[in-house]
Amino acid sequence: MMVTFFDPGQMTARLDLEAPQLLPDGQGGGTVTWEVVASLWARIEPVSFVVAEQAAAETGRITHRIWLAHRPEIAAGRRLRKGARIFTIKLVRDPDETARYLVCQCEEEAR
Repeated sequence: MMVTFFDPGQMTARLDLEAPQLLPDGQGGGTVTWEVVASLWARIEPVSFVVAEQAAAETGRITHRIWLAHRPEIAAGRRLRKGARIFTIKLVRDPDETARYLVCQCEEEAR
């Protein structure tokens, strides 16, 4: 397999990795809160933007490719936060299977 060249100096965004925590409500349900697991340096690449109309309101979906140093706790279902911006991790892959970097396919939540 060919090794992917990536300049780690391009990781200029500081992100917080968050994991979901379920707080029981005492009636069989619960509330999901997010707990910061780690702070990471990353490179954020916008990939696509789709505008749609839903219930007579315009909505959008923005996807990003986020490069990070390899860490075992990075997984789909978690999210990354940069200030008020939230990136939900949809897919995680090792681009050259060397366990150096991870590429996360993320969707930014509209605010």
